[in-house]
This record gives sequence, C-alpha cells and structure tokens, in this order.
Amino acid sequence: MTVVENPAGAQPESVDLFVSPLGRVEGDLDVRVTIEDGVVTSAWTEAAMFCGFEIILRGKDPQAGLIVTPRICGICGGSHLYKACYALDTAWATHVPENATLVRNIAQACETLQSIPRYFYALFAVDLVNEKYSDSPLYEEAVRRFAPYTGTSYQKGVVLSGKPVEVYAIFGGQWPHSSFMVPGGVMSAPNLADITRATAILNHWKDNWLEAEWLGCSIDRWLEIKTWEDMLAWVDENESHYNSDCGFFIRYAREIGLDTYGQGCGNYIAPGTYFSPELYTDPTVDGRAAALIGRSGIYAGGQWHDYDQLRVTEDVSHAFYSGDKALHPWDGETNPLDPRTARAQGKYSWAKSPRYDVPGMGRIPLEAGPLARRIAAAGPDPADHMDNDPLFGDIMNKVGPSVFVRQMARMHEAPKYFKWVMEWLSQIDLKSSFYSKPEERPEGKGWGATEAARGALQDWIVIEDGKIANYQVVTPTAWNIGPRDADGTLGPIGQALIGTPIHNMEDPVELGHVARSFDSCLVCTVHAYDGRSGRELNRFVINGMV
Repeated sequence: MTVVENPAGAQPESVDLFVSPLGRVEGDLDVRVTIEDGVVTSAWTEAAMFCGFEIILRGKDPQAGLIVTPRICGICGGSHLYKACYALDTAWATHVPENATLVRNIAQACETLQSIPRYFYALFAVDLVNEKYSDSPLYEEAVRRFAPYTGTSYQKGVVLSGKPVEVYAIFGGQWPHSSFMVPGGVMSAPNLADITRATAILNHWKDNWLEAEWLGCSIDRWLEIKTWEDMLAWVDENESHYNSDCGFFIRYAREIGLDTYGQGCGNYIAPGTYFSPELYTDPTVDGRAAALIGRSGIYAGGQWHDYDQLRVTEDVSHAFYSGDKALHPWDGETNPLDPRTARAQGKYSWAKSPRYDVPGMGRIPLEAGPLARRIAAAGPDPADHMDNDPLFGDIMNKVGPSVFVRQMARMHEAPKYFKWVMEWLSQIDLKSSFYSKPEERPEGKGWGATEAARGALQDWIVIEDGKIANYQVVTPTAWNIGPRDADGTLGPIGQALIGTPIHNMEDPVELGHVARSFDSCLVCTVHAYDGRSGRELNRFVINGMV
C-alpha cells in the first residue's frame, strides 16, 4: 500500500489504510480502503482467520452438527443449533410436535432479543460519542446516555440485555452452546412454573428497558408505525417519545449524517425464520417457505423474488481455497490453501463469496441482516400467519439504505419479537408431546436455515453410509464480508464502504459505523494503520478489549 501526500503538510489526496481487526467473534475482519479527497473509493474486506468447521464435520455422525456448529459463534450459538437441527429434520424426514416448534422459536427469538440492546449500546452507540461529533448540539446528551460504562442508557441496556437469554436457559438448560434441540423436537419438556417464570422475566425486560428506556411508549403504539412519515411524527408526538433512546437516536443520527452513507449493494437475502407450529410438523425443504412466520425472500433490482436455496453458490476466486468454479453448498468444497501461496494468485480472504442467482440478474452479492428481514416482511402476498410489515419497504422507497436505516431495522425487531415470544409461550400445551423419535436414515440431503441476529444463517448436509459426507455452513458474515467474486464484484460491506466520507484519517470512525451497522460480530476492536509505515494511528477500545 502507498500513501500519496500533498506538499506543505496538507491532507493527503490519496491514502491507503489497513484497518484490523473489526471483529473477533466469528473470525477477525480486516479492511483495506483507499481514501481520495476524504472519501473511500476502494475497499477490500478480509476474513483473517480460518476455522474449518466443515472439515471437522467430515466423516462424523450426522448429529455432530448439533454439537459443533453452535461453537462457531458465542453470540448466536442458539441460531446455529436451530438451523443445524432443521437440516437434520429435513434429511431424516422427522416428525416435529407443535410444542417443540414453539420452544425452538422461543429460544432462538430470546437469543436475538438479548443481542439487540447489547449490540446497540455496547458495540454500536459507543462510537456516537466520538470527538468528531463534539460540535453537534446533541453531543453532550449522547455522551450522557451512551458513554461506555458511565452512560445512563449504556448501563441499563447492557445489564438488562441478559434477561432474554435467562429464558433460553430455562428451556435449553444453559446459554450459550446448548444442544437441547434435537431431530424430532427438544430434549426437555417445560412445566407451568417454567412458562410462568419466562413470562415474568420477559415482562421485566419489556417494562424496564424496551418500553421505559428505548421506546418511551407501549409496544403496541410503536408497531402502529407503518411509514417513514409515521416514524418522524412519532418522534414529535410527545416528550416521552422525543426523549426516549429511540427518539434521541433518530434525531442524533440524522443530525450527524448517519443517514447519508453506507448504502451498500441494494439487494437483500432473507431465508426467513420461525415456523407456524401446525404447518411444519413434518419438515421438508420444499415445504419450508409456506410455514414461515418471519418471511423469506429476495429483494433485488427493485423486485421481490421467492427464495430458492438451490440458487445459492459460493465463489472462491479471491478466497484462500482451491477451486475454479462457484458451487452450490451441497456440492461445496472447503479445501484451504497456504495464504502465502494464495496471495500470489490474487486471493486475500478466508471468507468465501456467497452469491445468489437472481432471475434476470445472474449471480450477485446480497446483503443479509435485519434490514433484509424487514424488506422481506414488506413483500407482497403474505399468508395470514406471516409477518406483514410495510414500514421498511416504505422507508427504502423514500429514504433508501444507510447506516441509520440499517440500525433502525435491527431495533425495530425488539418489540416485534417480544410479542411473538409471548404469543408462543401462551400456545404451549403442557399435556402434549415435545419430542418424536426419528428414524436415523443412512442416506440423505438436508438444508436448515434461520435468521440469526445478524442475518441469513444456513447449513447444507449430505449424509452417506450414515456419516457426514459434506457439511457446508454459510453465515451472514460470509454474505456481508465476502471478498470480490470472479467478476471482481465487491461484497455488501465492501460496496457500502465506497463513498463513505472520512473526517479524520487518523481516527476513521465512519468505517466502524458502516461495518457495525451490518454485523454484530464485527465489533470488538478497531486498529487503524498507515499502510506505508505500519504505524498505528488510532485504537478504539470497547469493553476493555484490545
């Protein structure tokens, strides 16, 4: 990398920065950017660590995925278990009692509910108190609320974020890394005391954070918002809304310009999640979409399309793996190369590049995450049991994507998921079964998918002679940070970084805003280096982690 400097001590016209790492949960993310005249003009996203879970699972018992894949991530282990379980359900053609579906839904949704405030306060909002924004008339209030450890909202949000996973632990025995979901159902049946305790915990979380701190109103009032104009009117409706964390964030984010950059590729993937229990008692790949509550779909080129897992491929042209063509995950290969050798071939990342073959558009990158889910919920022709929410469809038409809109999509899911969980708790029939013993078939293919907090999470399994012949995991992180494909097309975060204004090249907080608006796994620390000298320019420290 090079740095081209102007004479007389002026700001460089062109600077290459190496930013490492942006995350430490699901592998480190390194980013290289070229900044010209204060704006990012090129970007390379690099996954810096090889995990090799697909290799670990080769030749293992098919149920090994239930143990191994939840260890991929310390944030979304329950989501990994959820989709791994459904992959086996489809491969073995199991029967899943309605109670089991309800409990699976409750557990995963509670994991996501804990992630929302923890992510916002501890990992995203701390950058809102960067000195760059000290001239804003709202800056002092941002510091009062969001400063790490001392911020009033930071403290309450982080502490109370742990409440929903207490509910997960009631049903799953522990969190994280429980393995209580199994093909055919769940391993333990709750009793009335469990349901009563879970209800009380979630109501405490709602009363003390979701409504009292974040919304400043009831969940029902927030969910009345259907358009961009409704949201703006809600902010000014009364003092409680205006001064809530949500109302303040809407005002502050727009005032400091978070609604003006980070647009991304503009195309989205949502495999959907959570099942109507009576519609998915016998899980199949083909029958999955019709049973979903959280809708699946592709939004690309301004059009909605049904989601078809057969259209997914993984490109390794710029990844540290052997292979010369894009493959569907059932046929996928994970054969690592020595990075030193691979770099000579133009490869630069341990992440593959997932692509989706959109009718009329070909294989293109798609953004995964809360915004993708919210756009899917705005799609046409939902069934009565499906999420039908026009809000972010309207926002996309009138405002378009940005760091701000992506963050609001994430936070919008907190009241929605809370209502779903409470409904599911009320539907559990304690007198009925929670498990149906499956037939362990020696041959088969399965596919399991869900929406983790950070987006589309999917497993493809091939079983031969009673063992795993192939197991491929495609994470939302891969969808979002994947490197260039064979055509040289950047992934979603790479595209979102293009056009980002950089106020201070020794403190490029805007890069963190963009990356962190996508993915809660890319958040623990940022180091910025001069690409020529290797000198550390600035270090962001979050939660004491370096």
